[in-house]
Amino acid sequence: MARALLDGLPTDSIPYTDSLVVRGDGCFEAVRSYGGRLWQLEAHLDRLARSATAIGLGSPDRDRLSEWAHTVAGSDDGIVRILLSRGDAVAGADLGPRCLVFCHPLPDPKPVVRLAPESAPWHPAGRPWPLAGIKTTSYAPNVAATRTARDRGFDDALLVSEGGLVLEGPTFCVAWVVDGRIETPSLDLGILASITRACSLEHARALGIEVVEGRWRVDRLAAASEVFSWSTVKEVCPVVAVGDRTWDIGPVMSRLAARFREAVSAHAGTGWLGQVTEGA
Repeated sequence: MARALLDGLPTDSIPYTDSLVVRGDGCFEAVRSYGGRLWQLEAHLDRLARSATAIGLGSPDRDRLSEWAHTVAGSDDGIVRILLSRGDAVAGADLGPRCLVFCHPLPDPKPVVRLAPESAPWHPAGRPWPLAGIKTTSYAPNVAATRTARDRGFDDALLVSEGGLVLEGPTFCVAWVVDGRIETPSLDLGILASITRACSLEHARALGIEVVEGRWRVDRLAAASEVFSWSTVKEVCPVVAVGDRTWDIGPVMSRLAARFREAVSAHAGTGWLGQVTEGA
C-alpha cells in the first residue's frame, strides 16, 4: 500500500481539478528508498528545484520536502515520489502549488531488458528548448513509445531522433561499450541528467574506464560489445537486445553494477544488500 502526504497531511487522493490531473502540468522526482535510507535525496531535490524553476512553479522549502519524503518512506524498500503541481487548474485563479509525496513498492525487476528503437519526434534532440532535460509530469509521448515497444514484443523503447541519433529510454539513460570505452549520449541532446547515470560515470572513471559523452547514430551499436541502462528503479541494468541486435551481459556493466551495489550498501548500512541484484 502507498503512503501519501498532500501538502504534508495524510491523504489517499488528489483533487480531480488539480493541474496534474487536468493538464499534466507539474514536475516530479522519484527517489529510491533502501530500508528507509533515501539514495541521493539531495541531488534529487536539486533537480526538482531546477525543474520547478523551469516551469515557473513554486515549491515547499527543502527541509519540509526532505521531512515528508522520509515520513512516507518509513523503514521500507520502495520508491518515494515527490510531485509538484500548480494547484487547481479550473478555478480561474492561481491558488498556489501543491505537493504530493508518496511511497510505493518496487515493481518486479527484470534482470535484463530488450529495447525497440522508436522514433521520438517530440524530443529536443539537441534543439534549443526551455524544457529540455526537465523532469515534468507530461510523459504521455514517452509512455506511448513504451507501449508501442511492448506491443512489438520488447520490454521497452530506445528513443531515437528523427535524424537517427540515440537519445535515451522513456524513463532511463543508456550507454554501451566499444573497445573497453563507455560511450553515452551527452546531456546537450536534452536528455535527462540522470542521477544514477552521474553516479555510475563517477564509478567508471574511478575504475579507470574511459568515458566519452557525445552524439551517435543508432547504427553505432553495431560496434558495441555490451549495452546497459541506468535509472533510479532499475539501477545498472543490462540491455541484451536493441531491435535485432543482441548482446550478452558484459564485464564493464558487471563492474559498474558491483560498484553501485557497494555504494548503496555503504549508504544504507554495512552489509546491506536488500533488493540490489546483478543488473537489477
